[in-house]
Amino acid sequence: MATITPQHGKRRTTYKVRIRKPGNPTVTKTLSSKSLAEKWARKTELQIEEGIYFDKAESEKHTVSEVIDRYLKEELLKLSESDWPMRTRQLNWWKKSIGPLHLSRVTPALLVEHRNKLKTEKLKNDKFRSGSTVNRYMAALSAVFGIACSEWQWMKENPFRRIRREKESEGRTRFLSSDERAALLESCKESANDNLYLITILALSTGMRQSEIMTLTWSQIDFDNKKITLFKTKNGEVRVVPLVSLAAKILNEHGRVRNINNAHVFPGRLHTHAEFPRKAWNTALRKAHISDFHFHDTRHSAASELAMNGASLHEIAAVLGHKTLAMVQRYAHLSEQHTTSVVEKMNTAIFGHTE
Repeated sequence: MATITPQHGKRRTTYKVRIRKPGNPTVTKTLSSKSLAEKWARKTELQIEEGIYFDKAESEKHTVSEVIDRYLKEELLKLSESDWPMRTRQLNWWKKSIGPLHLSRVTPALLVEHRNKLKTEKLKNDKFRSGSTVNRYMAALSAVFGIACSEWQWMKENPFRRIRREKESEGRTRFLSSDERAALLESCKESANDNLYLITILALSTGMRQSEIMTLTWSQIDFDNKKITLFKTKNGEVRVVPLVSLAAKILNEHGRVRNINNAHVFPGRLHTHAEFPRKAWNTALRKAHISDFHFHDTRHSAASELAMNGASLHEIAAVLGHKTLAMVQRYAHLSEQHTTSVVEKMNTAIFGHTE
């Protein structure tokens, strides 16, 4: 039941509304006129009865900047360390764009408007964001709102649930030919950077990501059991990578001289890991006469070699750390080529050569 009490001041009279309903906190508000007080009381009583008033009241207390700041403070460390810079950059874009708005003001229509802004905003290199990049920005804020709904109770519903994703282009499938691989490794071996050859060998032989290689510590490496254990992966799951052949040999040699004050395989300053030698990598590519090849493409090269040497799609997914087969489906034709070769050998053994 709502009660409205006039409050007489020196200059004007205001009206204080007090609403008490069993099982709910008392709600009060002071308004400038009796008619406004009565209107607000009716509306608020209805919202309390429908169970939406207190949810809405909470979302009106907090801004987008507040929810992002809390997420960065409490949730960012739960992600893979390699994701921190990008996630922070994405959320800072949202803070700059809609940070002052209260959560109650964030609607699907508003988010669609800013999705279009992400698509049409020209970057420093005069390019535009791809559909997949736009989706990553949207997913970053959606993750924040998801926590705000489920755990903090700052929002009743995540407005991203009603927004479609942008169409994404098919992923790159660039991988090295045998000649390109040999030329690149020779160029890396001759590099002025002492780490580049080992970094490239690890990438091509294990399919590890750049961040996984650069943040690698000696405690993750088990030479006896021929494996590397990755604890902070992109999908958040522990992954074990086989360490064999040339990669194991060179890594073992590399470990004979270690920095006792730094646990990283590639140590940087102040107990951190070294940065990826981007300049040396680009120089090696240029000297090897290899174009249109990114370091991330070493994962494609590793996967393609696995496929051509008989690995199933499930096995390739396990090595690369993919949860589903969708990401490795691009190597299916290479596995099929290997299967054809195996069947041909079997038929030759049974029936002999035929013209």
